[in-house]
Amino acid sequence: MDIPGAALTEGYHNVRNGDLPCVVTALEMLAPPADLKRLVPEPEVPLALKRWKDCSAEKYRLLYKRVGGYWIWWSRLVKPDAELEAIIHDPAVQLYAVTDRAGVEVGMLELDFREQGQCEIVFFGLVVKATGKGFGKWLMRRALQLAWAPGVERVWVHTCTLDDPNALPFYMKRGFRPYARFVEVFPDPRLSGLLPVDSAPHAPVLGMVEPGPDQPE
Repeated sequence: MDIPGAALTEGYHNVRNGDLPCVVTALEMLAPPADLKRLVPEPEVPLALKRWKDCSAEKYRLLYKRVGGYWIWWSRLVKPDAELEAIIHDPAVQLYAVTDRAGVEVGMLELDFREQGQCEIVFFGLVVKATGKGFGKWLMRRALQLAWAPGVERVWVHTCTLDDPNALPFYMKRGFRPYARFVEVFPDPRLSGLLPVDSAPHAPVLGMVEPGPDQPE
């Protein structure tokens, strides 16, 4: 992850009303964890990975929003169908749905091998109701087994302060090393109706006009 331009100077920086800032941390892994290929007993997990090939943009966005909407995943929601499908249909991009025993999608994993020798874990997550149950460890093990394909020398991922606060320490415990930090500012997608207003309660909406006493909510 390489962002052009000068670094921010020290001190406070104004953010336009209606914009949403976050601090992004990029992490990398330069060798597979020692235990990745080791046969170790794993607790039974009622989940499976299902490869999605030739997935439509509409189907993709539905799962993307279900998994990440609460955490303000927004970037793929604004891409035109053709642009989005060009990414997810690329032979060097692998998209998986996490399904439960009933076949219901409860998570997603997207791996990008388009840069030679590297794999980016672009999106990794479970719906909120499936978190806190140890499923993330299972999903990360599967993600790393897939990411460390022959010829891959680096696997990287990024998270931000809008994500689950457990995400950064989780990645570090799995063996990723933080190597860079950025600030991202973008129009709050809740103000445009792209995401529900109650998404990410840890990042309150600013710039929304509250209804007056005589105005309907």
